[in-house]
Amino acid sequence: MFSRILDIKSIKKSSVIGLNERNIKLIYPNNAKKHYPLADDKVLTKEILHQYNIPCAETYAVIEYNSDIKKAWEYCKKFTAMAIKPANGCGGGGIKIIKKDLDNNWTSSGKVISEREIFQHMAATIMGFFSLGSHDRVLIEECIEPDPFFSKIYPAGVPDFRIITLDHQPLMGMLRMPTDRSDGKANLHQNGVGIGVDMQKGTLTQVYDGNNYYSYHPDSKFVVQDVPIPYWKEILEISVATAKAFPLNYLGVDIVIDKNKGPQIMEINVRPGLGIQLVNKQGLKETIQKKNK
Repeated sequence: MFSRILDIKSIKKSSVIGLNERNIKLIYPNNAKKHYPLADDKVLTKEILHQYNIPCAETYAVIEYNSDIKKAWEYCKKFTAMAIKPANGCGGGGIKIIKKDLDNNWTSSGKVISEREIFQHMAATIMGFFSLGSHDRVLIEECIEPDPFFSKIYPAGVPDFRIITLDHQPLMGMLRMPTDRSDGKANLHQNGVGIGVDMQKGTLTQVYDGNNYYSYHPDSKFVVQDVPIPYWKEILEISVATAKAFPLNYLGVDIVIDKNKGPQIMEINVRPGLGIQLVNKQGLKETIQKKNK
């Protein structure tokens, strides 16, 4: 029933784009540096998404100064769940999901958290703790409830699809999933796994954990091969709409599927990582060449 896929060498090295080549041939010619903040700053990203009516989580508050924390909290605490993010954070650092439990206590990662601790986290974010020491803003937004499709594969955390676009066209995609070791994070460098995507069929292919390939999630043992992706047409449509909304021609578009609202844009990345090639056993160079034929 389960299979471990060992043919790691099946990806052609000549078709793989490395870091320097990505920078020289994809990022620099397609993304003017003056526009980087539109992707790097989640608040600016959300403003553009809202402007173009592209589905994304509702923004509850943006906090720029410590003196604004209590006032913003008075508005936000009426919600039963929210995501607190650094506007300029990266790789999932500094993101805190908080929810009310049955006793009306705030919890984070399954543990009770006090308002004082929440305020301290926001203050640390503003001071730049999660953005390399520069002054930052806190973004508080609607908490995504993952579609039940994801819990079949792995029951915790918030998985997301990463779609690479070039000239407003989807090139390659993967599903990033949490694991027992990733503390709910889906990022590959934080012990999450990547699941390849057949872009034509809209199905999942294989799981890559950074070292090995599997036909199943390594913790849940759920077999992912050939599993159809819900809302695949909509996922492609909003990735294209997002790419067109920004003056950036090479992007990583991150999309979550909310159980009530369907696909939602989570963020965009002007320097998307290259691990997606290993996840899909396919080089970006080869993919781009096929698109250009």
